[in-house]
Amino acid sequence: MRVRYGIVRSALAGALLAGAAVVSAGCAAEEKPTLVVLGPWTGGEEAPFEKMLKEMGRKNGKHYVYEGTRSLRETLVAQLRTESPPDVAILNGPGELAEYAFEGDAQPLPSDVVGRAIEPWAPRISVADKHGDMQERAYWVPVRVDLKSIVWSRAGEEKAADEDAVWCLGMASGATSGWPGTDWIEDLLLQREGPDVYERWATGALEWTDERVKRAWQDWAALLTTDVDNAKEAITRPFESFGTDRFGLLNKPGYCTREHQGSFARRHYGLDVMPAPTSDFVKGLPADQNAFEVSGDMAAVFKPSDAAWELVLELTSQSARTAWVRAAEPEEQPFFPSGAAGAKGATPASREILRILNDAERICLDASDAMPSTLRGAFQRAVLEFLENPRDEAVLDGLLTQLEAERLLQKRAKAFVLDDLCDVPPGRSSEG
Repeated sequence: MRVRYGIVRSALAGALLAGAAVVSAGCAAEEKPTLVVLGPWTGGEEAPFEKMLKEMGRKNGKHYVYEGTRSLRETLVAQLRTESPPDVAILNGPGELAEYAFEGDAQPLPSDVVGRAIEPWAPRISVADKHGDMQERAYWVPVRVDLKSIVWSRAGEEKAADEDAVWCLGMASGATSGWPGTDWIEDLLLQREGPDVYERWATGALEWTDERVKRAWQDWAALLTTDVDNAKEAITRPFESFGTDRFGLLNKPGYCTREHQGSFARRHYGLDVMPAPTSDFVKGLPADQNAFEVSGDMAAVFKPSDAAWELVLELTSQSARTAWVRAAEPEEQPFFPSGAAGAKGATPASREILRILNDAERICLDASDAMPSTLRGAFQRAVLEFLENPRDEAVLDGLLTQLEAERLLQKRAKAFVLDDLCDVPPGRSSEG
Protein backbone atom coordinates (compact mmCIF):
# COMPACT_ATOMS: atom_id res chain seq x y z
CA MET A 1 0.00 0.00 0.00
CA ARG A 2 1.41 3.34 -1.10
CA VAL A 3 1.58 6.01 1.56
CA ARG A 4 2.28 9.61 0.78
CA TYR A 5 4.06 11.86 3.20
CA GLY A 6 3.30 15.56 3.57
CA ILE A 7 5.84 18.25 2.88
CA VAL A 8 7.18 20.41 5.68
CA ARG A 9 4.84 23.34 6.19
CA SER A 10 6.08 26.91 6.14
CA ALA A 11 4.59 27.23 9.60
CA LEU A 12 7.15 24.72 10.83
CA ALA A 13 9.97 26.86 9.50
CA GLY A 14 8.51 29.84 11.31
CA ALA A 15 8.27 27.83 14.50
CA LEU A 16 11.94 26.79 14.23
CA LEU A 17 13.00 30.41 13.78
CA ALA A 18 10.89 31.49 16.73
CA GLY A 19 12.35 28.67 18.79
CA ALA A 20 15.89 29.71 17.92
CA ALA A 21 15.18 33.25 19.01
CA VAL A 22 13.86 32.07 22.35
CA VAL A 23 16.85 29.82 22.96
CA SER A 24 19.25 32.64 22.15
CA ALA A 25 17.51 34.68 24.79
CA GLY A 26 18.18 31.95 27.33
CA CYS A 27 14.61 30.55 27.45
CA ALA A 28 13.24 27.32 26.02
CA ALA A 29 9.71 27.09 24.67
CA GLU A 30 7.90 23.94 23.61
CA GLU A 31 5.67 24.27 20.55
CA LYS A 32 2.26 22.61 20.57
CA PRO A 33 1.90 19.99 17.84
CA THR A 34 -0.35 21.27 15.04
CA LEU A 35 -2.83 19.05 13.20
CA VAL A 36 -4.82 20.17 10.16
CA VAL A 37 -8.43 19.07 9.73
CA LEU A 38 -10.03 19.52 6.30
CA GLY A 39 -13.82 19.57 6.36
CA PRO A 40 -17.08 20.57 4.62
CA TRP A 41 -18.43 23.27 6.95
CA THR A 42 -18.20 26.94 5.99
CA GLY A 43 -20.23 30.15 6.21
CA GLY A 44 -20.63 30.05 9.98
CA GLU A 45 -21.63 26.38 10.10
CA GLU A 46 -18.05 25.55 11.10
CA ALA A 47 -18.08 27.73 14.24
CA PRO A 48 -19.37 25.07 16.72
CA PHE A 49 -16.92 22.50 15.34
CA GLU A 50 -14.01 24.91 15.71
CA LYS A 51 -15.06 25.72 19.27
CA MET A 52 -15.10 22.01 20.04
CA LEU A 53 -11.60 21.61 18.54
CA LYS A 54 -10.33 24.54 20.59
CA GLU A 55 -11.74 23.07 23.79
CA MET A 56 -10.19 19.73 22.91
CA GLY A 57 -6.83 21.40 22.35
CA ARG A 58 -6.94 23.15 25.71
CA LYS A 59 -7.36 19.79 27.40
CA ASN A 60 -4.74 17.78 25.51
CA GLY A 61 -2.16 20.45 24.72
CA LYS A 62 -2.41 20.11 20.93
CA HIS A 63 -3.18 22.77 18.35
CA TYR A 64 -5.81 22.09 15.67
CA VAL A 65 -6.34 24.10 12.49
CA TYR A 66 -9.61 23.67 10.65
CA GLU A 67 -9.78 24.29 6.89
CA GLY A 68 -13.34 24.40 5.55
CA THR A 69 -14.35 24.25 1.90
CA ARG A 70 -17.42 23.46 -0.21
CA SER A 71 -15.11 21.97 -2.85
CA LEU A 72 -13.75 19.13 -0.76
CA ARG A 73 -12.83 16.74 -3.53
CA GLU A 74 -10.98 19.34 -5.58
CA THR A 75 -9.14 20.67 -2.53
CA LEU A 76 -8.08 17.26 -1.24
CA VAL A 77 -6.98 16.02 -4.67
CA ALA A 78 -4.82 19.15 -5.09
CA GLN A 79 -3.26 18.64 -1.66
CA LEU A 80 -2.52 15.00 -2.40
CA ARG A 81 -0.91 15.90 -5.70
CA THR A 82 1.44 18.31 -3.94
CA GLU A 83 2.06 15.75 -1.18
CA SER A 84 0.65 18.08 1.45
CA PRO A 85 -2.46 16.27 2.72
CA PRO A 86 -4.29 17.25 5.89
CA ASP A 87 -3.77 15.10 8.94
CA VAL A 88 -7.50 14.31 8.97
CA ALA A 89 -10.14 14.95 6.31
CA ILE A 90 -13.88 14.85 6.92
CA LEU A 91 -15.76 13.80 3.77
CA ASN A 92 -19.35 12.86 3.05
CA GLY A 93 -18.87 10.32 0.26
CA PRO A 94 -18.04 6.72 1.23
CA GLY A 95 -17.52 5.90 -2.44
CA GLU A 96 -14.92 8.63 -2.69
CA LEU A 97 -13.32 7.55 0.58
CA ALA A 98 -13.03 4.02 -0.76
CA GLU A 99 -11.14 5.39 -3.78
CA TYR A 100 -8.67 7.11 -1.44
CA ALA A 101 -8.27 3.85 0.47
CA PHE A 102 -7.44 1.95 -2.74
CA GLU A 103 -4.91 4.62 -3.68
CA GLY A 104 -3.20 4.28 -0.31
CA ASP A 105 -4.07 7.83 0.74
CA ALA A 106 -6.71 7.11 3.40
CA GLN A 107 -5.18 4.93 6.10
CA PRO A 108 -6.76 1.80 7.65
CA LEU A 109 -8.02 2.23 11.19
CA PRO A 110 -5.81 0.72 13.91
CA SER A 111 -7.28 -1.75 16.36
CA ASP A 112 -8.01 0.85 19.04
CA VAL A 113 -9.99 3.01 16.60
CA VAL A 114 -11.83 0.45 14.49
CA GLY A 115 -14.66 0.16 17.02
CA ARG A 116 -15.73 3.70 16.08
CA ALA A 117 -16.47 2.62 12.47
CA ILE A 118 -20.25 2.38 12.89
CA GLU A 119 -22.28 0.94 10.02
CA PRO A 120 -23.88 1.72 7.66
CA TRP A 121 -21.81 4.91 7.57
CA ALA A 122 -18.46 3.14 7.83
CA PRO A 123 -18.58 -0.33 6.22
CA ARG A 124 -15.50 -2.52 5.90
CA ILE A 125 -13.91 -2.70 2.46
CA SER A 126 -11.36 -5.06 0.93
CA VAL A 127 -8.11 -3.41 -0.11
CA ALA A 128 -4.84 -5.03 -1.22
CA ASP A 129 -1.97 -4.70 1.23
CA LYS A 130 1.66 -4.10 0.22
CA HIS A 131 2.00 -7.81 -0.56
CA GLY A 132 -1.05 -7.82 -2.83
CA ASP A 133 -3.20 -9.76 -0.36
CA MET A 134 -6.78 -8.54 0.08
CA GLN A 135 -7.55 -7.33 3.57
CA GLU A 136 -11.04 -6.33 4.77
CA ARG A 137 -10.66 -3.29 7.00
CA ALA A 138 -12.35 -0.06 8.01
CA TYR A 139 -10.89 3.23 6.83
CA TRP A 140 -13.14 5.97 8.22
CA VAL A 141 -15.50 6.80 11.07
CA PRO A 142 -18.71 8.88 11.14
CA VAL A 143 -18.39 12.07 13.17
CA ARG A 144 -21.78 13.56 12.30
CA VAL A 145 -24.86 12.22 10.49
CA ASP A 146 -27.99 13.63 8.86
CA LEU A 147 -31.42 12.24 8.03
CA LYS A 148 -32.82 12.51 4.52
CA SER A 149 -36.16 11.15 3.17
CA ILE A 150 -38.01 14.03 4.82
CA VAL A 151 -40.12 16.98 3.71
CA TRP A 152 -40.32 20.34 5.45
CA SER A 153 -43.49 22.44 5.68
CA ARG A 154 -45.11 25.08 7.85
CA ALA A 155 -47.97 24.36 10.21
CA GLY A 156 -51.15 24.10 8.17
CA GLU A 157 -49.35 23.49 4.86
CA GLU A 158 -48.63 19.84 5.62
CA LYS A 159 -52.30 18.99 5.08
CA ALA A 160 -52.75 21.13 1.97
CA ALA A 161 -54.19 19.41 -1.08
CA ASP A 162 -51.58 18.19 -3.56
CA GLU A 163 -52.83 20.54 -6.26
CA ASP A 164 -52.17 23.49 -3.94
CA ALA A 165 -48.65 22.42 -2.97
CA VAL A 166 -45.63 24.13 -4.50
CA TRP A 167 -42.31 22.30 -4.17
CA CYS A 168 -39.14 24.22 -3.37
CA LEU A 169 -36.49 23.45 -5.96
CA GLY A 170 -32.87 24.56 -5.98
CA MET A 171 -30.14 22.52 -7.69
CA ALA A 172 -27.16 24.90 -7.70
CA SER A 173 -24.44 24.02 -5.20
CA GLY A 174 -20.97 25.12 -6.26
CA ALA A 175 -18.97 22.31 -7.81
CA THR A 176 -21.61 19.65 -7.12
CA SER A 177 -24.84 21.09 -8.52
CA GLY A 178 -27.62 18.60 -9.01
CA TRP A 179 -27.37 16.64 -5.77
CA PRO A 180 -30.74 17.87 -4.38
CA GLY A 181 -32.26 16.19 -7.44
CA THR A 182 -30.36 12.94 -6.99
CA ASP A 183 -31.62 12.95 -3.40
CA TRP A 184 -35.17 13.04 -4.77
CA ILE A 185 -34.61 10.08 -7.14
CA GLU A 186 -32.88 8.03 -4.46
CA ASP A 187 -35.58 8.68 -1.88
CA LEU A 188 -38.46 7.89 -4.24
CA LEU A 189 -36.82 4.61 -5.26
CA LEU A 190 -36.21 3.68 -1.62
CA GLN A 191 -39.74 4.55 -0.55
CA ARG A 192 -41.47 2.72 -3.40
CA GLU A 193 -39.23 -0.34 -3.86
CA GLY A 194 -37.63 -0.82 -0.43
CA PRO A 195 -34.05 -1.20 0.83
CA ASP A 196 -33.12 -4.33 -1.14
CA VAL A 197 -33.80 -2.86 -4.58
CA TYR A 198 -32.29 0.47 -3.50
CA GLU A 199 -29.11 -1.22 -2.33
CA ARG A 200 -28.73 -3.31 -5.50
CA TRP A 201 -29.10 -0.19 -7.64
CA ALA A 202 -26.72 1.95 -5.57
CA THR A 203 -24.00 -0.72 -5.56
CA GLY A 204 -24.10 -1.36 -9.31
CA ALA A 205 -26.07 -4.62 -9.36
CA LEU A 206 -29.25 -3.18 -10.92
CA GLU A 207 -29.51 -1.57 -14.36
CA TRP A 208 -30.41 2.10 -14.63
CA THR A 209 -32.85 1.15 -17.38
CA ASP A 210 -34.78 -1.13 -15.03
CA GLU A 211 -38.44 -0.09 -14.90
CA ARG A 212 -38.26 0.38 -11.13
CA VAL A 213 -35.48 2.94 -11.48
CA LYS A 214 -37.31 4.68 -14.31
CA ARG A 215 -40.45 4.84 -12.16
CA ALA A 216 -38.58 6.90 -9.54
CA TRP A 217 -37.74 9.51 -12.19
CA GLN A 218 -41.35 9.45 -13.40
CA ASP A 219 -42.62 9.92 -9.85
CA TRP A 220 -40.44 13.01 -9.56
CA ALA A 221 -41.58 14.27 -12.96
CA ALA A 222 -45.20 13.97 -11.83
CA LEU A 223 -44.43 16.42 -9.03
CA LEU A 224 -42.46 18.76 -11.28
CA THR A 225 -44.92 18.99 -14.15
CA THR A 226 -47.30 21.09 -12.07
CA ASP A 227 -44.80 23.92 -12.67
CA VAL A 228 -42.29 23.22 -15.45
CA ASP A 229 -40.91 26.78 -15.40
CA ASN A 230 -40.02 26.31 -11.73
CA ALA A 231 -38.17 23.11 -12.64
CA LYS A 232 -36.12 24.85 -15.33
CA GLU A 233 -35.28 27.81 -13.09
CA ALA A 234 -34.17 25.39 -10.35
CA ILE A 235 -31.15 24.40 -12.45
CA THR A 236 -29.39 27.65 -11.53
CA ARG A 237 -31.23 28.43 -8.28
CA PRO A 238 -29.09 27.85 -5.12
CA PHE A 239 -30.34 24.95 -3.03
CA GLU A 240 -30.69 26.98 0.18
CA SER A 241 -30.26 30.69 -0.59
CA PHE A 242 -32.66 33.07 -2.34
CA GLY A 243 -30.70 36.30 -1.98
CA THR A 244 -28.01 38.10 -0.03
CA ASP A 245 -27.88 36.69 3.50
CA ARG A 246 -31.33 35.11 3.09
CA PHE A 247 -31.59 31.36 3.47
CA GLY A 248 -34.21 28.64 3.50
CA LEU A 249 -36.33 28.43 0.35
CA LEU A 250 -39.50 28.16 2.44
CA ASN A 251 -38.72 31.65 3.73
CA LYS A 252 -39.05 33.21 0.28
CA PRO A 253 -42.45 34.95 0.30
CA GLY A 254 -44.98 33.36 -2.02
CA TYR A 255 -42.50 30.91 -3.53
CA CYS A 256 -43.05 27.38 -2.19
CA THR A 257 -44.83 25.40 0.52
CA ARG A 258 -42.89 22.12 0.73
CA GLU A 259 -39.16 21.39 0.69
CA HIS A 260 -37.52 17.99 0.25
CA GLN A 261 -34.23 18.43 2.08
CA GLY A 262 -32.03 16.78 4.69
CA SER A 263 -32.08 17.46 8.41
CA PHE A 264 -29.46 20.21 8.09
CA ALA A 265 -32.20 22.48 6.66
CA ARG A 266 -33.60 23.05 10.16
CA ARG A 267 -30.94 25.68 10.80
CA HIS A 268 -32.77 28.02 8.43
CA TYR A 269 -36.22 27.75 9.99
CA GLY A 270 -38.18 28.71 13.07
CA LEU A 271 -40.40 26.62 15.28
CA ASP A 272 -43.26 26.74 12.77
CA VAL A 273 -41.45 24.58 10.19
CA MET A 274 -41.38 20.84 10.87
CA PRO A 275 -40.16 17.70 9.06
CA ALA A 276 -42.18 14.60 8.17
CA PRO A 277 -41.50 11.47 6.06
CA THR A 278 -41.56 11.90 2.29
CA SER A 279 -44.27 9.25 2.02
CA ASP A 280 -46.65 11.63 3.84
CA PHE A 281 -46.52 14.03 0.88
CA VAL A 282 -46.17 11.93 -2.29
CA LYS A 283 -49.21 10.02 -3.49
CA GLY A 284 -48.82 6.32 -4.18
CA LEU A 285 -45.83 5.65 -1.93
CA PRO A 286 -46.26 2.85 0.63
CA ALA A 287 -47.02 4.34 4.03
CA ASP A 288 -45.46 1.42 5.91
CA GLN A 289 -42.01 1.30 4.29
CA ASN A 290 -40.27 2.89 7.33
CA ALA A 291 -36.91 3.06 5.58
CA PHE A 292 -34.94 6.30 5.38
CA GLU A 293 -31.94 7.61 3.53
CA VAL A 294 -29.10 9.01 5.62
CA SER A 295 -25.84 10.80 4.96
CA GLY A 296 -22.79 11.38 7.08
CA ASP A 297 -19.59 13.31 7.52
CA MET A 298 -16.80 10.77 7.94
CA ALA A 299 -13.26 11.30 9.23
CA ALA A 300 -10.26 9.55 7.68
CA VAL A 301 -6.57 9.92 8.43
CA PHE A 302 -4.42 10.99 5.47
CA LYS A 303 -1.19 11.72 7.35
CA PRO A 304 -0.81 8.99 9.95
CA SER A 305 0.60 9.75 13.37
CA ASP A 306 -0.29 8.92 16.94
CA ALA A 307 -1.72 12.42 17.29
CA ALA A 308 -3.93 11.97 14.20
CA TRP A 309 -5.41 8.71 15.49
CA GLU A 310 -5.92 10.26 18.92
CA LEU A 311 -7.82 13.06 17.20
CA VAL A 312 -10.15 10.58 15.47
CA LEU A 313 -10.84 8.92 18.80
CA GLU A 314 -11.50 12.32 20.37
CA LEU A 315 -13.85 13.40 17.56
CA THR A 316 -16.03 10.35 18.16
CA SER A 317 -15.94 10.55 21.95
CA GLN A 318 -18.92 11.45 24.10
CA SER A 319 -17.08 14.42 25.60
CA ALA A 320 -16.32 15.94 22.19
CA ARG A 321 -19.89 15.40 20.99
CA THR A 322 -21.26 17.04 24.11
CA ALA A 323 -18.92 20.01 23.58
CA TRP A 324 -19.99 20.26 19.92
CA VAL A 325 -23.68 20.28 20.86
CA ARG A 326 -23.06 22.82 23.62
CA ALA A 327 -21.28 25.17 21.18
CA ALA A 328 -24.09 24.99 18.59
CA GLU A 329 -27.33 26.91 18.45
CA PRO A 330 -30.38 24.72 19.21
CA GLU A 331 -31.38 24.56 15.53
CA GLU A 332 -27.85 23.53 14.52
CA GLN A 333 -27.10 20.86 17.11
CA PRO A 334 -25.50 17.94 15.26
CA PHE A 335 -26.76 14.37 15.19
CA PHE A 336 -24.50 11.39 15.78
CA PRO A 337 -24.88 7.69 14.91
CA SER A 338 -26.39 6.96 18.33
CA GLY A 339 -28.51 10.14 18.36
CA ALA A 340 -27.90 13.56 19.90
CA ALA A 341 -25.40 13.98 22.72
CA GLY A 342 -27.36 15.38 25.62
CA ALA A 343 -29.05 17.97 23.43
CA LYS A 344 -30.82 20.01 26.09
CA GLY A 345 -32.87 22.75 24.52
CA ALA A 346 -33.11 20.93 21.19
CA THR A 347 -35.81 22.27 18.91
CA PRO A 348 -39.04 20.34 18.19
CA ALA A 349 -37.72 19.72 14.66
CA SER A 350 -34.52 18.18 16.05
CA ARG A 351 -36.47 15.94 18.40
CA GLU A 352 -38.74 14.80 15.56
CA ILE A 353 -35.76 14.01 13.33
CA LEU A 354 -34.21 11.97 16.10
CA ARG A 355 -37.48 10.11 16.65
CA ILE A 356 -37.83 9.27 12.95
CA LEU A 357 -34.22 8.13 12.76
CA ASN A 358 -34.36 5.90 15.83
CA ASP A 359 -37.77 4.42 14.97
CA ALA A 360 -36.81 3.50 11.41
CA GLU A 361 -36.64 -0.19 10.56
CA ARG A 362 -33.79 0.41 8.11
CA ILE A 363 -31.52 3.30 7.24
CA CYS A 364 -29.61 3.39 3.95
CA LEU A 365 -26.60 5.46 2.97
CA ASP A 366 -27.10 8.14 0.34
CA ALA A 367 -26.87 6.13 -2.90
CA SER A 368 -24.94 8.64 -5.01
CA ASP A 369 -22.44 9.20 -2.18
CA ALA A 370 -21.66 5.48 -2.32
CA MET A 371 -21.26 5.33 -6.12
CA PRO A 372 -17.95 5.70 -7.98
CA SER A 373 -17.24 9.41 -8.40
CA THR A 374 -17.61 9.39 -12.20
CA LEU A 375 -21.06 7.78 -12.00
CA ARG A 376 -22.10 10.15 -9.23
CA GLY A 377 -21.10 13.11 -11.40
CA ALA A 378 -22.98 11.70 -14.40
CA PHE A 379 -26.07 11.22 -12.20
CA GLN A 380 -25.95 14.85 -11.06
CA ARG A 381 -25.58 16.13 -14.62
CA ALA A 382 -28.44 13.91 -15.79
CA VAL A 383 -30.73 15.45 -13.17
CA LEU A 384 -29.97 18.94 -14.47
CA GLU A 385 -30.64 17.89 -18.06
CA PHE A 386 -33.84 16.11 -17.01
CA LEU A 387 -35.13 19.34 -15.45
CA GLU A 388 -34.96 21.03 -18.85
CA ASN A 389 -37.91 18.90 -19.96
CA PRO A 390 -39.23 16.50 -17.32
CA ARG A 391 -42.26 15.61 -19.46
CA ASP A 392 -40.25 14.18 -22.36
CA GLU A 393 -40.04 10.37 -22.04
CA ALA A 394 -37.48 10.20 -24.86
CA VAL A 395 -35.15 12.50 -22.91
CA LEU A 396 -35.51 10.33 -19.82
CA ASP A 397 -34.85 7.13 -21.78
CA GLY A 398 -31.74 8.67 -23.29
CA LEU A 399 -30.41 9.78 -19.91
CA LEU A 400 -31.00 6.38 -18.34
CA THR A 401 -29.25 4.69 -21.28
CA GLN A 402 -26.23 6.95 -20.79
CA LEU A 403 -26.16 6.24 -17.04
CA GLU A 404 -26.42 2.52 -17.71
CA ALA A 405 -23.42 2.73 -20.04
CA GLU A 406 -21.48 4.47 -17.26
CA ARG A 407 -22.57 1.79 -14.76
CA LEU A 408 -21.25 -0.96 -17.06
CA LEU A 409 -17.98 0.91 -17.54
CA GLN A 410 -17.49 1.25 -13.78
CA LYS A 411 -18.55 -2.35 -13.27
CA ARG A 412 -15.86 -3.57 -15.65
CA ALA A 413 -13.34 -1.37 -13.87
CA LYS A 414 -14.42 -2.94 -10.55
CA ALA A 415 -15.08 0.55 -9.20
CA PHE A 416 -18.10 -0.51 -7.15
CA VAL A 417 -16.61 -1.53 -3.81
CA LEU A 418 -19.48 -0.99 -1.37
CA ASP A 419 -22.15 -3.67 -1.22
CA ASP A 420 -23.85 -3.11 2.13
CA LEU A 421 -25.51 0.29 2.45
CA CYS A 422 -28.51 -0.44 4.69
CA ASP A 423 -28.68 -1.35 8.37
CA VAL A 424 -30.75 -1.05 11.52
CA PRO A 425 -30.31 2.37 13.18
CA PRO A 426 -27.78 2.18 16.04
CA GLY A 427 -30.08 4.26 18.22
CA ARG A 428 -33.26 2.32 17.47
CA SER A 429 -33.52 0.83 20.94
CA SER A 430 -32.18 3.93 22.70
CA GLU A 431 -34.11 6.89 23.96
CA GLY A 432 -31.74 9.38 22.33
